[in-house]
Amino acid sequence: MRWFFLLALALSACSWQARVKYLSDDEFKAYYALKPFMSEDMQKTYLKLKSEEERNTYLKDQTMQRIPAITLYDLFYQFPENIRQSIVDGAVQEGWTKDMVLMAWGAPFDKKKLVGRPAPRSEMLIYKFEKQEDGTVMVFVPDSKTEYKAVERFRREVILDADVVSEIVEKPGWGN
Repeated sequence: MRWFFLLALALSACSWQARVKYLSDDEFKAYYALKPFMSEDMQKTYLKLKSEEERNTYLKDQTMQRIPAITLYDLFYQFPENIRQSIVDGAVQEGWTKDMVLMAWGAPFDKKKLVGRPAPRSEMLIYKFEKQEDGTVMVFVPDSKTEYKAVERFRREVILDADVVSEIVEKPGWGN
Protein backbone atom coordinates (compact mmCIF):
# COMPACT_ATOMS: atom_id res chain seq x y z
CA MET A 1 0.00 0.00 0.00
CA ARG A 2 2.79 2.40 0.90
CA TRP A 3 4.55 1.75 -2.43
CA PHE A 4 1.33 2.45 -4.30
CA PHE A 5 0.98 5.80 -2.52
CA LEU A 6 4.60 6.75 -3.29
CA LEU A 7 4.20 5.73 -6.93
CA ALA A 8 0.96 7.73 -7.25
CA LEU A 9 2.64 10.73 -5.65
CA ALA A 10 5.62 10.50 -8.01
CA LEU A 11 3.40 10.18 -11.07
CA SER A 12 1.20 13.10 -10.07
CA ALA A 13 4.28 15.27 -9.56
CA CYS A 14 5.43 14.54 -13.11
CA SER A 15 2.02 14.67 -14.80
CA TRP A 16 1.82 18.47 -14.97
CA GLN A 17 5.22 18.57 -16.73
CA ALA A 18 3.91 16.24 -19.44
CA ARG A 19 1.40 18.93 -20.43
CA VAL A 20 4.18 20.75 -22.33
CA LYS A 21 3.30 18.64 -25.37
CA TYR A 22 -0.11 20.37 -25.57
CA LEU A 23 1.39 23.84 -26.04
CA SER A 24 1.38 25.49 -29.47
CA ASP A 25 4.79 26.14 -31.04
CA ASP A 26 4.74 29.79 -29.95
CA GLU A 27 3.67 28.89 -26.41
CA PHE A 28 6.37 26.22 -26.22
CA LYS A 29 9.05 28.76 -27.18
CA ALA A 30 7.77 31.32 -24.69
CA TYR A 31 7.46 28.73 -21.90
CA TYR A 32 11.05 27.55 -22.22
CA ALA A 33 12.36 31.11 -22.52
CA LEU A 34 10.43 32.23 -19.43
CA LYS A 35 11.03 29.09 -17.36
CA PRO A 36 14.10 30.56 -15.56
CA PHE A 37 11.84 33.32 -14.22
CA MET A 38 9.04 31.01 -13.06
CA SER A 39 8.82 29.07 -9.80
CA GLU A 40 7.75 25.45 -9.97
CA ASP A 41 4.28 26.47 -8.76
CA MET A 42 4.02 29.06 -11.54
CA GLN A 43 5.08 26.48 -14.15
CA LYS A 44 2.54 24.02 -12.78
CA THR A 45 -0.28 26.59 -12.85
CA TYR A 46 0.66 27.73 -16.38
CA LEU A 47 0.73 24.21 -17.78
CA LYS A 48 -2.57 23.23 -16.16
CA LEU A 49 -4.48 26.06 -17.86
CA LYS A 50 -6.71 24.82 -20.68
CA SER A 51 -6.35 27.36 -23.49
CA GLU A 52 -3.67 29.52 -25.06
CA GLU A 53 -5.73 32.59 -24.14
CA GLU A 54 -5.80 31.56 -20.47
CA ARG A 55 -2.06 30.89 -20.47
CA ASN A 56 -1.28 34.26 -22.09
CA THR A 57 -3.53 36.02 -19.57
CA TYR A 58 -1.69 34.22 -16.78
CA LEU A 59 1.69 35.44 -18.11
CA LYS A 60 0.30 38.98 -18.39
CA ASP A 61 -0.75 38.82 -14.71
CA GLN A 62 2.65 37.62 -13.44
CA THR A 63 5.13 40.41 -12.74
CA MET A 64 8.86 39.97 -12.34
CA GLN A 65 9.98 40.04 -8.73
CA ARG A 66 12.83 42.49 -9.26
CA ILE A 67 11.01 44.68 -11.82
CA PRO A 68 7.30 44.73 -10.88
CA ALA A 69 6.39 46.94 -13.85
CA ILE A 70 7.28 44.15 -16.33
CA THR A 71 5.11 41.07 -16.75
CA LEU A 72 6.48 37.71 -17.82
CA TYR A 73 4.52 38.09 -21.05
CA ASP A 74 6.18 41.44 -21.78
CA LEU A 75 9.62 40.11 -20.89
CA PHE A 76 9.55 37.75 -23.88
CA TYR A 77 7.08 39.37 -26.28
CA GLN A 78 8.60 42.87 -26.03
CA PHE A 79 11.13 41.76 -28.66
CA PRO A 80 10.48 41.51 -32.40
CA GLU A 81 10.02 38.01 -33.84
CA ASN A 82 13.61 37.73 -35.11
CA ILE A 83 15.06 38.52 -31.66
CA ARG A 84 12.65 36.09 -29.97
CA GLN A 85 13.79 33.42 -32.43
CA SER A 86 17.45 34.18 -31.60
CA ILE A 87 16.60 33.75 -27.91
CA VAL A 88 14.91 30.41 -28.61
CA ASP A 89 17.87 29.34 -30.77
CA GLY A 90 20.29 30.24 -27.97
CA ALA A 91 22.22 32.63 -30.24
CA VAL A 92 23.48 34.88 -27.42
CA GLN A 93 25.33 37.97 -28.66
CA GLU A 94 27.19 40.96 -27.31
CA GLY A 95 24.73 43.75 -26.51
CA TRP A 96 22.09 41.40 -25.11
CA THR A 97 20.73 42.00 -21.62
CA LYS A 98 21.15 39.55 -18.75
CA ASP A 99 17.45 38.64 -19.00
CA MET A 100 17.89 37.73 -22.68
CA VAL A 101 20.83 35.45 -21.80
CA LEU A 102 18.78 33.77 -19.06
CA MET A 103 15.89 33.23 -21.48
CA ALA A 104 18.26 31.72 -24.06
CA TRP A 105 20.47 29.51 -21.87
CA GLY A 106 18.70 29.32 -18.51
CA ALA A 107 20.41 29.74 -15.17
CA PRO A 108 24.23 29.70 -15.34
CA PHE A 109 26.29 26.89 -13.87
CA ASP A 110 28.22 29.48 -11.88
CA LYS A 111 28.51 33.25 -11.61
CA LYS A 112 31.15 35.60 -10.26
CA LYS A 113 31.26 39.28 -9.41
CA LEU A 114 33.99 41.12 -11.31
CA VAL A 115 36.00 44.12 -10.12
CA GLY A 116 38.17 46.55 -12.03
CA ARG A 117 35.81 46.74 -15.00
CA PRO A 118 34.61 50.03 -16.52
CA ALA A 119 31.00 49.48 -15.40
CA PRO A 120 29.72 50.13 -11.88
CA ARG A 121 28.43 46.53 -11.73
CA SER A 122 30.02 43.61 -13.58
CA GLU A 123 29.64 39.87 -13.37
CA MET A 124 30.58 36.71 -15.23
CA LEU A 125 28.02 34.01 -16.00
CA ILE A 126 29.60 30.62 -16.65
CA TYR A 127 27.73 28.09 -18.77
CA LYS A 128 28.76 24.52 -19.52
CA PHE A 129 27.99 23.09 -22.95
CA GLU A 130 28.20 19.68 -24.55
CA LYS A 131 28.44 18.91 -28.24
CA GLN A 132 26.73 15.74 -29.48
CA GLU A 133 27.92 13.43 -32.28
CA ASP A 134 25.44 15.00 -34.71
CA GLY A 135 26.89 18.48 -34.06
CA THR A 136 24.08 19.63 -31.77
CA VAL A 137 25.32 21.94 -29.02
CA MET A 138 23.37 21.82 -25.77
CA VAL A 139 23.58 23.69 -22.49
CA PHE A 140 24.67 21.15 -19.88
CA VAL A 141 21.92 20.02 -17.54
CA PRO A 142 23.05 18.00 -14.49
CA ASP A 143 21.83 14.38 -14.53
CA SER A 144 20.86 14.77 -18.19
CA LYS A 145 20.48 11.64 -20.31
CA THR A 146 22.61 13.26 -23.04
CA GLU A 147 25.77 13.76 -20.99
CA TYR A 148 27.26 10.36 -21.82
CA LYS A 149 26.80 11.04 -25.56
CA ALA A 150 28.84 14.26 -25.55
CA VAL A 151 31.85 14.20 -27.88
CA GLU A 152 33.09 17.59 -26.72
CA ARG A 153 32.66 19.69 -23.60
CA PHE A 154 33.32 23.39 -23.34
CA ARG A 155 32.24 26.43 -21.38
CA ARG A 156 31.26 29.95 -22.26
CA GLU A 157 32.00 32.81 -19.93
CA VAL A 158 29.60 35.69 -20.48
CA ILE A 159 30.88 39.02 -19.17
CA LEU A 160 28.10 41.44 -18.20
CA ASP A 161 28.78 45.12 -17.59
CA ALA A 162 25.72 46.88 -16.13
CA ASP A 163 23.59 43.81 -17.07
CA VAL A 164 24.58 43.97 -20.76
CA VAL A 165 26.75 41.35 -22.48
CA SER A 166 30.09 42.95 -23.31
CA GLU A 167 32.09 39.81 -24.04
CA ILE A 168 31.62 36.06 -24.59
CA VAL A 169 34.68 33.85 -24.17
CA GLU A 170 34.60 30.17 -25.16
CA LYS A 171 37.07 27.86 -23.41
CA PRO A 172 37.73 24.14 -23.90
CA GLY A 173 36.64 21.73 -21.19
CA TRP A 174 34.49 22.55 -18.22
CA GLY A 175 37.23 23.84 -15.94
CA ASN A 176 36.66 23.74 -12.22
